[in-house]
Amino acid sequence: MKTKIRKGDSVMVISGNDKGTVGEVIRVIPKENRVVVQGVNLRIKHQAQTQSGGKTIPAGKIEFEAPIHISNVMLVDPKDNKPTRVRIERKDGKPKRVSARTGAPIDK
Repeated sequence: MKTKIRKGDSVMVISGNDKGTVGEVIRVIPKENRVVVQGVNLRIKHQAQTQSGGKTIPAGKIEFEAPIHISNVMLVDPKDNKPTRVRIERKDGKPKRVSARTGAPIDK
């Protein structure tokens, strides 16, 4: 399934523990309908000490962003910084993403 949210977009979380948080999309996982947003859904992984190729990687806690479902985020309108739905309009046969609230183009 093709998503209307892409890497580098500014999105707002609309449900869950991080509701209201605005962040940038780091990664999109279209097969699972999930996105990874910077600073959202932070998890801690306890890493054991490992040794590979003569190098020792120390043990410790690693904090990382876990994926969230794409339905829990909305694209932020570039005109008024509020969440908006996205509409696809075709100009010269090429699809362009447009804000449904203000009609402002999302793609540069």
